[in-house]
Amino acid sequence: MKNRRLLVTGSAGLIGSEVCMYFASKGWEIHGLDNNQRLVFFGPAGDTLWNRDRLAKAIPGYKHHELDIRDRAAILSLVNEVKPHAIVHTAAQPSHDRAASIPFEDFDTNAVGTLNMLEATRRYSVSVPFVHLSTNKVYGDAPNEIALSEQETRWEYADATYMNGIPESFRIDQSKHSLFGASKVAADVMVQEYGRYFDMPTACLRGGCLTGPNHSGVELHGFLSYLIKCNLEGKQYTIFGYKGKQVRDNIHSADVAAFIEAFIEAPRVAEVYNIGGGKDNSISILEAFALIERISGKKMLYTYSDQSRIGDHICYYSDLSKMKSHYSGWDITKDLATTFQEIYEAWLNRKAQ
Repeated sequence: MKNRRLLVTGSAGLIGSEVCMYFASKGWEIHGLDNNQRLVFFGPAGDTLWNRDRLAKAIPGYKHHELDIRDRAAILSLVNEVKPHAIVHTAAQPSHDRAASIPFEDFDTNAVGTLNMLEATRRYSVSVPFVHLSTNKVYGDAPNEIALSEQETRWEYADATYMNGIPESFRIDQSKHSLFGASKVAADVMVQEYGRYFDMPTACLRGGCLTGPNHSGVELHGFLSYLIKCNLEGKQYTIFGYKGKQVRDNIHSADVAAFIEAFIEAPRVAEVYNIGGGKDNSISILEAFALIERISGKKMLYTYSDQSRIGDHICYYSDLSKMKSHYSGWDITKDLATTFQEIYEAWLNRKAQ
């Protein structure tokens, strides 16, 4: 099919921009929706205008829509006007720390904004694939109940049930989520419900640490990007609890975009996937320090706080088996070393401009 149109919310963010570039390379007409709300949430360090401008220059015919997903009337009108063949919804208030100080803005953006996108899609067409970027924070701190073993540089699952990571069947209730996690649960369940109730092709991608070179990483959101930026600038990084051995799985944004393509080309109804780097791409903060030090040749400066973040995971990495069983042609293509190198070089280039 020629001239397929893709609508991407949060198009100037990390995943949104990667999806725009990826699908443009496949011949899709790209419509981006982003009002740089990240600047409001995080200040100048979170500004994404540079990324919006990059898309406008790099993608022929790119159409940008400066809209807020909380503006229901505008969203209903836009989807009907664009008539997309697929929608990728990445726009969000993404920080579980920040949410506590802006609870209305957080819920209205994450939960109500997602409802606006879903209903606009349903009114236009129930056959349009709708991919929602959810989060592993929908599981709250329940993963911390899993028995762990302390190793020299990381925590690791001691329960063999989770040796390959957290599956999609893991419970999402009776745990502390942070307000951000709760608002994302509301969105996640609504995306599933629109799929089941209206027989719409929807997917919730419960992301681990989604990362890559086009991330405007800040302390409250963007683990690897911010850590690497601190190393480059000689800025102190703060470790919050767990001895710096807390573990995250990291997936490059290009691999996320490739999975989204796989789903859109063969959509399923009301699916949920834990999307992350898996065990092979998992890393602790201490291990991340060592890796970036090898790349940059600069010592990592850091301070330690005994106060862990509320609802934070001690160890989390995704079980990718369901994703791979449904889409056997997809797999992780970028390892941690490659991802670190790309992020490091991207920060160097931005500083030089």
